Amino acid sequence: MGRIFDIDSPVMRFLSRVADLMILNVLMALCCIPIITIGAGFTGLHYVLLKIVRNEEGYIARGFFKSFKENFRQATLIWLIVLVFLGVFVGDWLIFYFSGLKFPKALMVVLLALFMMVCMVICYVFPMLSRFENTVFNTLKNSLFMAILSFPKTLLMLVVHAAPAVLLYFVPHSFPFVLLFGFSVPAYISAMLYSGTFKRFEPQEEPLTDEFSIDMEGYETAGAMADTAVKEDGGGSSEGAEN
Repeated sequence: MGRIFDIDSPVMRFLSRVADLMILNVLMALCCIPIITIGAGFTGLHYVLLKIVRNEEGYIARGFFKSFKENFRQATLIWLIVLVFLGVFVGDWLIFYFSGLKFPKALMVVLLALFMMVCMVICYVFPMLSRFENTVFNTLKNSLFMAILSFPKTLLMLVVHAAPAVLLYFVPHSFPFVLLFGFSVPAYISAMLYSGTFKRFEPQEEPLTDEFSIDMEGYETAGAMADTAVKEDGGGSSEGAEN
């Protein structure tokens, strides 16, 4: 019986992981209060979760705010771009359904396809920002390439991110669970999915905390991941990618 409560027992490791996810979810929820900080919050969330998935976690809150601070400018700019696109799609949807006008079905299909593409990019853009150093444009472009490269995983990521909202809609009593895990659990599952994709663009001999470049010559079919570098744990500097 005593071994169950040993610090290295499966039960204690599970409870520790649950506690970490709760802490991260609270930090992310706090970042959602001032809407402008949501992008930086997602970046910090994925920074910590990728390290957890790779069994390299350290201090949860410290890692979260480290990435939050280092990527605040780019994350905020990307988040504003995302908000503009989402606002356009919501506006189009309201026009289609409430204006009383007749629109070609082909136009609705195209808009739906574009909306799905934007959602696919969102699944990767903040994890990419937390892991790789790049310009805003290249981060967005590379996120689309990665989403297409791992399309089945991307679809699963879309499902898990939508799951809390769907659960809350059909089961309102699930609100406490969504409040505690609605951000962190979907992001944790997503990190398990995209970690392998990220590794395809990382030198395998280097640990997560070391500085290194990405050689993209073997991935021409997935698109050019130009000027990308992996962010170093100890600071913001990293080498540019060598083509």
